[in-house]
Amino acid sequence: MDLKTYTHKDASDIREMLLDMHDAVYDGDEDRFHERERFAWFVDHWSGKKSWSCVVGFDKGAPTGFAYGATFDQGGWWKSSERPASVPPEATVFALSELMVMERWRKTGVSTQLHEALVDSRDDDFATLLVDSTHPKVQALYGTWGYEKVGEQKPFEDSPVFAIMVKKLAALV
Repeated sequence: MDLKTYTHKDASDIREMLLDMHDAVYDGDEDRFHERERFAWFVDHWSGKKSWSCVVGFDKGAPTGFAYGATFDQGGWWKSSERPASVPPEATVFALSELMVMERWRKTGVSTQLHEALVDSRDDDFATLLVDSTHPKVQALYGTWGYEKVGEQKPFEDSPVFAIMVKKLAALV
């Protein structure tokens, strides 16, 4: 698999590709939270941050999946939740906002490759992500990557309840 990294400056060039992959993954899903327009808002929100980065995997030119996120502003944390005590206020925190793999490439190691390529490229002290609490297998996968659950939240009225997971990336000085 070929991996390509994109930054905030590239966001408009890959926006439609990300939306198209999202549509393919959620084809037939009736949950309004997974509608294209809703996901477009998230893509635009996160990619509007200067610290945004995205890794897209390709197999013979076909996209296999992507992972993206950005560093929280100083003191920032996930909407409607408090920063966990295990993450010092001075720490920089990378929010892994999306990790999506096309169905054909699931259970092939693509998610691990995308995650590692994205998170390992960051200079942040911690990484954090949200995972639907009704998906224990996905939560367990993140656990094998070093993430620990530190709480739960429901950031939007129409969203599922998410487990908040955190992983230490660097030793704080």
